[in-house]
Amino acid sequence: MRTNIGVTALGLALLASSACAVSAKQHEVYQADLVALNSAKAGATATGTATIEVVGSRLKVHIKMTGTPPNMQHWEHFHGYPDGKSAACATSAQDANHDGYVDLVETGAVSGTTMVPFDGAPEKMNIPNDSYPNADSSGSFDYTKTVPLQQLRDKFASVYSGGKLDLDKRVIYVHGVVSTNDLPSTVDGHVGPYDPHVTLPIACGKIRRVR
Repeated sequence: MRTNIGVTALGLALLASSACAVSAKQHEVYQADLVALNSAKAGATATGTATIEVVGSRLKVHIKMTGTPPNMQHWEHFHGYPDGKSAACATSAQDANHDGYVDLVETGAVSGTTMVPFDGAPEKMNIPNDSYPNADSSGSFDYTKTVPLQQLRDKFASVYSGGKLDLDKRVIYVHGVVSTNDLPSTVDGHVGPYDPHVTLPIACGKIRRVR
């Protein structure tokens, strides 16, 4: 009887250890500190934080911003390279045409391409739409979304020929200035029917794995 008790206890201990190991593998935490870009031209200094958690079969995203142009919608996405190269945030050094703006097209030199939107349905990877968060009258917004992870992975692999999310190789951009902002014709960034007022980057942060 003692032997059986010992074996049972050992079995329970092994099961508990295995469960902990699986749980640890299924919980990853990533963060990004979002700092202002184009602030002198945007009329606002946007800053914020982003936290992305992989919890089992879900991806939990929380982005909190202050100082964005108020009372308007702000696109936000992670950008990167399909080949897995590590992306970086653009700076004034990427203002290739020296017009005083770092537009969406110019970010591509160091940030790659727009990949996954943080909108109403990130897993669909439908970039141009109107389901992004809206800033309040103080220029703040708080975006929280739980995403079906496997659906996002499958869509990403389909779009990028087997590519992986590789979150710690990506950067997050927040976009958008008011439509009355007098942007020069040299500012590029048309996406479908949306013009550069919608796509002008106003903040960026490198995603890093913290756990």
